[in-house]
Amino acid sequence: MAKAMRFLTGAVLAAGLAFPAFAEDAPTADTIVAVVNGTNITLGNLIVAREALPDQYKALPPDVLFKGILDQLVQQTLLEQSVGDKLSKKDTLQLENDRRSYLSNTALAPIVKAAVSDEALQKAYDDRFKDAKPSTEYHAAHILVDSEEKANELKKQLDEGANFADLAKANSTDTGSGAQGGDLGWFGLGAMVKPFEDAVVAAEVGKVAGPIKSDFGWHLILVSETRVAKQPTLDDLRDELAQGIEQKAVEEHIKSLTDAAKIEKPGEAIDPALLGDVTLLDK
Repeated sequence: MAKAMRFLTGAVLAAGLAFPAFAEDAPTADTIVAVVNGTNITLGNLIVAREALPDQYKALPPDVLFKGILDQLVQQTLLEQSVGDKLSKKDTLQLENDRRSYLSNTALAPIVKAAVSDEALQKAYDDRFKDAKPSTEYHAAHILVDSEEKANELKKQLDEGANFADLAKANSTDTGSGAQGGDLGWFGLGAMVKPFEDAVVAAEVGKVAGPIKSDFGWHLILVSETRVAKQPTLDDLRDELAQGIEQKAVEEHIKSLTDAAKIEKPGEAIDPALLGDVTLLDK
């Protein structure tokens, strides 16, 4: 694909600005725009080629893009014809796979489009939150050190009135939060490792908890605030919900086709290691 795009780019940049003339008054997808050794290239071929381009190429002036795509298809046709009947087994099999893949996506496109409706999105959203209970978010800071002894030493200083942020800046091995006085910002459940999260949930706001051991070391934790987490809106989750709806629709459609099909796998017991034997393509 990348080579093809470079090929097209060169053709487009070298293209002139003369817009092609058509013999018909009302061109259709079947209108022939070029003939290469007897092989027709139609306006439909050009339209499909344009649709596959990235947006930056589609933004080119129509006359430049038209000639660039036409030149590309002419050159591709010449190269295709030069191969003749010399296709290798690998080439033939790749073309079969490409066709199978393209038609599979074509078959699924209307299934996906029909599945993701406003009603389906709303239902998926409602189903997700119908039994959801309000959750809590925490605003906390921590000091991370590599030993319980060091943590207890700092805890004693805090109990005696030392400033938490100052000690975090001077001692925390978590340099990211340490530079911010240990501040971790707001987070909900599931964002932190379990021992740390359990300590945060049990902590009294404004009072230092710890030392708490995790895989990262020893923590002193200060929860400064808590709040009820805001439930995300449907728009916040639209893409995620749509993906789930699409996946379910595709799975159901494929299952219905599978249930109605006669499928045999006589080669299922073949040694899986043969999958990497590319020399079989030369035999």
